[in-house]
Amino acid sequence: MTTSTSSSTSAVPAHYRNAVIAHIMLDGAGDAIDFYVAAFGAEELFRLDGPDGRILHAEVGIQGSTIMLGDAEGPVFSAPTAVGSTTVGLHVFVDDVDALVERAVAAGAELLQPPTDQFHGDRTAILRDPYGHVWVFLTHVEDLTPDEIARRAARML
Repeated sequence: MTTSTSSSTSAVPAHYRNAVIAHIMLDGAGDAIDFYVAAFGAEELFRLDGPDGRILHAEVGIQGSTIMLGDAEGPVFSAPTAVGSTTVGLHVFVDDVDALVERAVAAGAELLQPPTDQFHGDRTAILRDPYGHVWVFLTHVEDLTPDEIARRAARML
C-alpha cells in the first residue's frame, strides 16, 4: 500500500490545476470510452468498475485534457433521458472545500453532499446551483495508487 499524507501532498493535483473538469454521466460508459478512443484518440487513464459491471468512475485524456465519466445513477446524476436531470458534474479542485461550501450555501447553493473524506483521497462536497448545475468541489488530502483506490472502493460496495 503506497499512500502519502505528508506535507508535500498538494490540495490541488497538478493535472487538475486551473481547470473545471467535466464529469459526463451516461448509459453505457464503457461503450463511450471505446468511442472516445476511436473518435478522438482518447487514452483511458483510470477506471473503477462496480460489482454489477457498471463504471463507477473513469477518466480519459484527450490531448492533455482530462474528462471524467461513468454510468448514470441517481439521485444526483440521472440518465440523459430523465426529464429535468443533469448528466454532467463540474469538478473543481480547491484549496479548502469546507470554506467554499460554507460560502456557496450562504449564497444560495443547495448542498447535496457535505464535505466528506472519500476513498479516493479527496475531501469532496456536491452542490447544485440555482440553475440546476451540479458542482463537485474537492480538496486533495491523500496520494493513493490506483490499486489502493480500487481496494478502498471494493470495501465500500
